[in-house]
Amino acid sequence: MLDHLFFTELVGLKVYDLKGRKLGRVRDAAIVPLVNAFRVDRYLLGGGWAWLSVRHDQIQTISLEGIWLRDEQLTPYHRDDYMLRLERDLLDQQIIDVEGRKVVRVTDVTFQRVQVNGHDELRVQEVDIGLRSMFRRLAQGVLPRPLIRRMMMPIPVNSIRWEFCNILESDPQRRLRLNISTRALEAMHPADLADIVEELGASDREALFGSLDSEVAAEALSEIDPDIQASILESLSEEKAAEIIEEMDPDEAADVLADMEEARSDAILEEMDDEPAHEVEELLEHREDSAGGLMTTEYVTVPHTATVGEAVAAMKGHDYALESTNTVFLIDAEERLMGAVPIARLFLGDPSVALASLQDERLLSVPVKEQQERVIATFDKYNLVALPVVDSSKRLIGVITADDIIAILRQN
Repeated sequence: MLDHLFFTELVGLKVYDLKGRKLGRVRDAAIVPLVNAFRVDRYLLGGGWAWLSVRHDQIQTISLEGIWLRDEQLTPYHRDDYMLRLERDLLDQQIIDVEGRKVVRVTDVTFQRVQVNGHDELRVQEVDIGLRSMFRRLAQGVLPRPLIRRMMMPIPVNSIRWEFCNILESDPQRRLRLNISTRALEAMHPADLADIVEELGASDREALFGSLDSEVAAEALSEIDPDIQASILESLSEEKAAEIIEEMDPDEAADVLADMEEARSDAILEEMDDEPAHEVEELLEHREDSAGGLMTTEYVTVPHTATVGEAVAAMKGHDYALESTNTVFLIDAEERLMGAVPIARLFLGDPSVALASLQDERLLSVPVKEQQERVIATFDKYNLVALPVVDSSKRLIGVITADDIIAILRQN
């Protein structure tokens, strides 16, 4: 007994009326997601300007030999904006395979045949993405269907169950994309998610970033090729783009906005909260290939008269900065740079010990207008992890971290 059918087998099946006369062949099939996301609701016959539509409840039986109707009052096929057509909208479309952490293409669809009130219906069971479905698709029309089934058996099944997929977005042509649930994507490492995003088309990237949590989207965006970052943000609404930018490190946010049209970046800044927008705007004033263009404004400072205990207390309010630096900087009342202490030393000293007694003997810094090449040379020469940036009055205004230098070297 036939308990399942593949879309490649369904296409081309002859459709017979109540007297056994051939009405045509199946050319496509459609689901109506708002009514039933699993049931094949319509079968389309003919082609061109002569499409006919067969409803699921007009069918009596379905087999590899053909489809027999129990109601032959067919109607012309016209409007379909509420449908997901399998041939047009699903086959060859992209799916994000979270387990494999990659983008794959749908090469076939597996249906389960069920009986409802004495007649056959097809329910979408899986989308097929592997070699077995590719072979099945290539062999259709060349070999008999039963022979194809026997020959494909040794090939491993590779598929994603339909219930694990959900419609992500539709474009103006109603061509739908699919993805594994957003929740699963948000649980992935940002670097893995970035790899997936880089393989997607522009419309898929827009839909995906529009559905992600802003913090997750910001982390993933930071891992994506710089040539793609700006185009992703430009495709989103200004409000959504602003939410993502606010979650990024200021220096990374400034780099992305600098690559966008000025009018667009200004509009995004207008949507941002005042404090993060001000930080990013300050960074945008500096040349991208200067120390000011490389630095971040997220770092930890304490008065140069502070003790170890006071420095530890100050660090508790700067969790975000501690993720990217391993140094506490000492400043005077005018915010001039006075020293730097590795955070590890704080845990070795008594809380009452003066912080200045633990600072590095040699204090290195660079002026805000220092050229990028000289900054990289300084990091290389002194094997630095962080390098403070000062203005003409020696006031601390930013910090360049090793990961910024690594990112530049990778691009080159």
